[in-house]
Amino acid sequence: MMQALRIAATGMNAQQLNVDVLSNNIANLNTTAFKQGVPAFADLVYQNKIGVGAITSNAGTLAPTGLQIGLGVNIGSVYKVMQQGALNQTGNPFDLAMSGRGFFRVTMPDGTTNYTRDGSFQLNQDGQIVTKDGYALDPAITVPTNATDFTVTSAGVVSAKIDGVVTNLGTITVSMFTNEAGLESLGDNFYRETEASGTATDTNPGEDGSGTIAQNTLEGSNVDAIESITRLITAQRAYELNSKIITAADQMLSTLTQMS
Repeated sequence: MMQALRIAATGMNAQQLNVDVLSNNIANLNTTAFKQGVPAFADLVYQNKIGVGAITSNAGTLAPTGLQIGLGVNIGSVYKVMQQGALNQTGNPFDLAMSGRGFFRVTMPDGTTNYTRDGSFQLNQDGQIVTKDGYALDPAITVPTNATDFTVTSAGVVSAKIDGVVTNLGTITVSMFTNEAGLESLGDNFYRETEASGTATDTNPGEDGSGTIAQNTLEGSNVDAIESITRLITAQRAYELNSKIITAADQMLSTLTQMS
């Protein structure tokens, strides 16, 4: 009977982790380019009282199903869903959205490279295109102070009018990964390359299966509010059911103790 207590406890713990993931998704409902996480549940090891296919008689008959007792559940991983978020018009020429696969490459203060889909860029004191925290877009692009009509094409070509002449300021490249879900989330809408994600492949927007760039636009979160609330209710019910199992098992133990 104590086994039921332990099994139900694993169920409650797994659902608590599930709610933690769901709450993070819902909290980031309006976070630019946020990608929701989905927990993957896995059953724990089994106790084999009678193995499947075990010989059950001298005549060589076999147990068709055996007798296996599961020991509960856990969350094996949280999968990052990289599905495209909605594209929202902002009217800000420095707001860029990635439409399709790929990430913007950003140089951090320590010289390392991080990746993001958050294209809410700005200009720093030197006219360089940077993130909201002042981290430089890579490759670096500088907009002169006398530039007007700043434009970014879907292919990532950046240009502006300087003294009335359209001038090419550079090209924004796109970084792609074989396994985008294998990127490490760092917070502040940044990701870091890992062995699981594979090495970044840099290309021009719209080439080699990469996405294109939309100016005056930001990508929204891909969290579905209705779906998330439905999952939250399901997790709450599952947690309650596991708690009822603990209550029932405890009452049965009490009855057994009284009998003895």
